[in-house]
Amino acid sequence: MPLLRRPRGGLRLAALALTAFALQTDDFVIVGVLPSIADGLSVGEAAAGQLVTVFSVICAAVAPVAAVVTASWPRRRLLTGGMLVFSAANLAVPLAASYPALMALRIVAALAAATVLPAVFAVTAALAPPQRRGRDLATVMTGLTGAVVVGVPLGTWTGAALGWRATFVTGGLLGLAALAFLRAALPDTAPSPAAGLGERLRPLARPAIACALLAAVAAVLGNLMIQTYLAPFLDETAGVSPSGLGGLLVLTGAAGIAGGRLSGSLVDRVGPLRAFAIASAAFVAAMAGLALAWSLRPAHLLLVVPLLLVWSAAAWAVPPPVQARVLALAGAETGPQVLALSSSAVYVGASLGAGLGGWLLGTLGPGSLPPAAAACALGALGLFGLAGRGARKPVPEKGLGAARNRDANV
Repeated sequence: MPLLRRPRGGLRLAALALTAFALQTDDFVIVGVLPSIADGLSVGEAAAGQLVTVFSVICAAVAPVAAVVTASWPRRRLLTGGMLVFSAANLAVPLAASYPALMALRIVAALAAATVLPAVFAVTAALAPPQRRGRDLATVMTGLTGAVVVGVPLGTWTGAALGWRATFVTGGLLGLAALAFLRAALPDTAPSPAAGLGERLRPLARPAIACALLAAVAAVLGNLMIQTYLAPFLDETAGVSPSGLGGLLVLTGAAGIAGGRLSGSLVDRVGPLRAFAIASAAFVAAMAGLALAWSLRPAHLLLVVPLLLVWSAAAWAVPPPVQARVLALAGAETGPQVLALSSSAVYVGASLGAGLGGWLLGTLGPGSLPPAAAACALGALGLFGLAGRGARKPVPEKGLGAARNRDANV
């Protein structure tokens, strides 16, 4: 009979990975259809970018609270109910005739995502045998990386062919597919005992951990300045069309996955600080190159595309050293709480990056984004250095292996 359990477990992992894929795609799919949303609702591109800001702010603020409030809820009902709300918010987008109406729907979708995504990883860890926990978490996390490589480009192409509202309808249908899969594959198990909100936030009182998480905030802030407003930047720098942007997003997503894997190896070989420094240096170099391309506009794609690949690889190379450092500082007892805080740090950085990037876009233009992003990367490196030099030993695979590809939008 043990041979019959793994196929069922495989279906469960596929359902959880599809759920993560749907949620992560919905978070960042606006990147590819930003100009179309702005034109369709008669708002500026900076205002359209605030749809990303609001989504990320809600995820950062609500996720820790939702984990406590829903701690006693049966897991399958929590996940399927959350995905039903998420899907409804996306399927209703064609009815949103104004910017405030679309913003309201994004808020509803964000509330659902903030509740469901942390529960996805908690359920994965709770149902996995101890000897498979790291591998099962890594499998589900492929949903996050796949969202950037497949989901966002697919949404961009859908928007170019059928209109930006169709992009959100596709996201809603994807959410319904995940809901059906979860209902079929997931047992309706009782929740595990959950830590209170105070216990979840307690690691922030340690300065080294706080500095490492602030470094993650700064790094994501700089990255999301570029990522959120990539469409208008590339349009003015190299004349990239919406359909062409979809192909570029596939390439940059693949480069990001490669960067994350390389960074994980670097962490094991040279330690988190050096790995973070290498990623930061590559990111700053890419931003300098994009600033040069802006000054030479219209720039040739032979110049711009390699810079985009370096940018994406460097941005995705940040999570492994951050996760390794905070896990080493926290130890086994508070490791799960610190990883949850790390996810919130990513969303805080994303909201700040989209917000500040929108302000820069509206006041100084797209050319101001690469220098500002580079400054954020340098600040992140300084903060990471302050996180302390303790625990340089490689983190056991169960902890780091499960975290290497976490939060692919870093």
